[in-house]
Amino acid sequence: MAIYILRRLIGAVLVIFVVSVLTFLIFQLAPRLANVEPAYYYVGKVPPDPAGIAALNHRFGFDLPIPQQYWNWLHGVLFGRYVDDGTSAPIKCNAPCLGYSFRQHLPVTHLIGQAIPVSLSLAVGAAIMWLVGGITVGTISALKRGSFLDRAAMTIALTAVSMPIFFTGPLLLLIFNYKLRWIENPVYVGITQNPVLWLKSMILPWIALAFLFAALYARLTRANMLETMSEDYIRTARSKGLSRRKVVIKHGLRAALTPIVTIFGIDVGTLIGTTVITETVFNLRGLGKISIDSIKSQDLPIIMGVTIVAAMAVVVANIVVDILYAVVDPRVSYS
Repeated sequence: MAIYILRRLIGAVLVIFVVSVLTFLIFQLAPRLANVEPAYYYVGKVPPDPAGIAALNHRFGFDLPIPQQYWNWLHGVLFGRYVDDGTSAPIKCNAPCLGYSFRQHLPVTHLIGQAIPVSLSLAVGAAIMWLVGGITVGTISALKRGSFLDRAAMTIALTAVSMPIFFTGPLLLLIFNYKLRWIENPVYVGITQNPVLWLKSMILPWIALAFLFAALYARLTRANMLETMSEDYIRTARSKGLSRRKVVIKHGLRAALTPIVTIFGIDVGTLIGTTVITETVFNLRGLGKISIDSIKSQDLPIIMGVTIVAAMAVVVANIVVDILYAVVDPRVSYS
């Protein structure tokens, strides 16, 4: 197991390196392909004369070869660097320095550090809700196949899959915020500052996000359980006199969870940086929200930093999923 984890970590570092190279190339070449000076997207205020533009490109190294620019950026990520906008003393950007936003006058790492707790709270809380709810409903539907409960659950699941966040989100706000006034004007507060207010600010986003995913997991769990419960080893376990509960949970559900774990890890990793609609509807300033704001203001350093962080989240999620395989499914071995 230790050797396998080490190999996966090395592979993850290589993947993140490749992603960083491709991301850097895209964000460096895109302005040039559009015949726009890179300094405009990175600095925001470009001198109108060609001499001023050339001086600005030289100050920030945009006139260097692309490999040299990438090395300077990577050195800043690993060891930090100083940023000079020409109007004040050089600004220290501590490692990991993913860039500096001259439009907001803050390091990209600082902005991402403020947004990550919001995105993590949203993704992890919603993931727990949809995982527990989806697996429970899917398992019961499989065991009660063809019953009224099964048909009702799958009908609700199909309806939930068809309802996007931009519909369920405002609907929840309308009911619980404006009509019933159970949760009035929820504003995000960190869990370490006030756990009660944090829970109040996150409960509606969790429900809106989990409602969609729980339906997908319920349908997938039901299909996997129906297939697993018809296997020969399940009939053997029953013939041994094992209780129904032990057969279902220990033998059936455990084997059926393998594909669930796969998509769960990918979904959570992807959600870290892509909950744009949910964050916008509920006014949560997470990674998705600052990405949209940065796209509107053409603040490339922030967009590039969020892209790198989102890619790292997906890579880490895949590593965790691979390790959990052996825990969930006894048929998996890394020896």
